[in-house]
Amino acid sequence: MTETIPPGTQFVALPSPFAFKRGGELHGARMAFETWGELNAARDNAVLILTGLSPNAHAASHADNAEPGWWEAMLGPGKYIDTTRWFVVCVNSLGSCKGSTGAASLNPRTGEAYRLDYPDLSIEDGARAAHVVVRALGIERLACVIGNSMGGMTALAYLLLHPGAARTHINVSGSAQALPFSIAIRSLQREAIRLDPNWNQGHYTDQDYPENGMRIARKLGVVTYRSAMEWDGRFGRVRLDSEMHKDEDPFGQEFEVERYLEGHARRFVRSFDPNCYLYLGRSMDWFDVAEYGGGDVMRGLASIRVERSLSIGVHTDILFPLQQQEQVAEGLRAGGAEAEFLPLPSPQGHDAFLVDIARFGPAIGGFLGKL
Repeated sequence: MTETIPPGTQFVALPSPFAFKRGGELHGARMAFETWGELNAARDNAVLILTGLSPNAHAASHADNAEPGWWEAMLGPGKYIDTTRWFVVCVNSLGSCKGSTGAASLNPRTGEAYRLDYPDLSIEDGARAAHVVVRALGIERLACVIGNSMGGMTALAYLLLHPGAARTHINVSGSAQALPFSIAIRSLQREAIRLDPNWNQGHYTDQDYPENGMRIARKLGVVTYRSAMEWDGRFGRVRLDSEMHKDEDPFGQEFEVERYLEGHARRFVRSFDPNCYLYLGRSMDWFDVAEYGGGDVMRGLASIRVERSLSIGVHTDILFPLQQQEQVAEGLRAGGAEAEFLPLPSPQGHDAFLVDIARFGPAIGGFLGKL
């Protein structure tokens, strides 16, 4: 599939060549981003938002794109991330298919999509690319870097690779390393895609697209993004009227929750490139702050220097469990930061930061309000 880029997206060219941590390089690559608010004269009111795996840079509506963004309730004039005070930058992750150069982008050397010729992507590569955007905007030091989910990993890499690049940090349902459960889920997602015959070693087309593999991968993801508590509360054991279909599909959908997963998966599959999905998921599995602490994750975190930090998570998150946000807070505190850990009782699991704005909003807004 081709890249899908929202209206109003801006671009910054990456240095050419742009070398990757694990080898390989990009030529003529770019990063996609969007901004809100205005940079002040001192250039010290910039906030960088680093996203999870699938979002684009369109976190909220603005003059060039009135469509609601993926964090619309959080970001804007008078909202928790108040754009009348802050100059906010949201970047689309390197390796994505939403504007930044990824496996679906054209390789200038061949005139065709990179596909599996794209270099091995790491979280650190994304952090370095995001820093290029920040510097291109004339920002020497961020007031705050906010990382959500995968973006929480990218934010830590950003701070490790660019000491002093931000005064403060908010880590939202992120982590300093991937845990075995998360790795296992993403491994199954990648396997589902790669076992789809239409994947064809990455050489699919829009006509022969690995739809079944992407459907299963997305369903696996959605199951881990929410909690068992929420699944039970939303769907219970409500059944579908499926008796009429049993002759044609005796093991088809019988429960409302199955129909929900199917609908969610079908809305996603054609909106995201499968190869990009593979690369980004694996980059999370590889990330480990322990590499920066002589094999010790706490020592790696303690090497980060920020003035203040907030680590937020929820009790029901099984993908990035709460102890991972607590670990980030403890590690940054050991490095001298005034670090706060905030566990929230949201029932919505890992995706709570996207939907439970009533809890996450005051926490983030309160932190920023003290800067």
